[in-house]
Amino acid sequence: MSIVTIAPLPRPARSPARAYRQSLWLLTSRDLRVRYSTSILGYLWSVLDPLVMAIIYWFVFTQIVDRPIGETPYIVFLLAGLLPWMWFNGAVGESTRAFIKDAKLVRSTRIPRSVWVSRIVLSKGIEFLAAIPVIVIFAVIFPAELTWGVLWLPVAILMQAVLTLGLGLIIAPLVVFFRDLERAVKLILRFLFYGSPIIYSLSDLPAGLDLWVSFNPLAGIISLYRASFFPDQMDARAVIIAAAMSLIILAVGLLVFRRMVRAVLKEV
Repeated sequence: MSIVTIAPLPRPARSPARAYRQSLWLLTSRDLRVRYSTSILGYLWSVLDPLVMAIIYWFVFTQIVDRPIGETPYIVFLLAGLLPWMWFNGAVGESTRAFIKDAKLVRSTRIPRSVWVSRIVLSKGIEFLAAIPVIVIFAVIFPAELTWGVLWLPVAILMQAVLTLGLGLIIAPLVVFFRDLERAVKLILRFLFYGSPIIYSLSDLPAGLDLWVSFNPLAGIISLYRASFFPDQMDARAVIIAAAMSLIILAVGLLVFRRMVRAVLKEV
């Protein structure tokens, strides 16, 4: 009597898109666990930094300097700009070490190398979303009325993710060959903070200067965030410029990354 053995059915191959999503989430969750596993306050640190900055600027521009800027309540106005900035600043800053920090894993794994940049943008974006309740609390305390402008919030998040990812894809491979670029990025980010309408609004700028500042894509993105509580802050011209520049920067980032990724793997 012969015994018939049935071979196990082969597992269906995972699609590249599914493999990319799984790798992205695995690395992102790892980053978040490592970042807060040794911290007592954990999640609160992602909130305390922008909150302390907001209180400092609120004190300076409402209690010391007698020059009204922004909108009332100013603390809500500030947080609506500072929280997105913390996401942008953290993601771009960490992108300078995307390949250098995990060089062994980058070389040994076969996952798409762009994941090492995308996971930084995603992890910082999750921290941003986790900090949104802070601005809601201050909006209730002071108070600030939630308006129809909140419908623009998903658009603002998407535009910022596109912009930040594009910059990360440009910066991450370049730093591997030009290490001084890491320090240069820190200086540029410091300048960009004051060159963006975070502690002020576009309407506070002199005539003519607001047009130039509008070419900073963060200007239009921040105006969308602030529209949730201050509809008049929504600047259509700045938003259109921001959307166009974000897409262009992402396209340039993808092009630069694809052309440099092989050389990066040899260098790290």
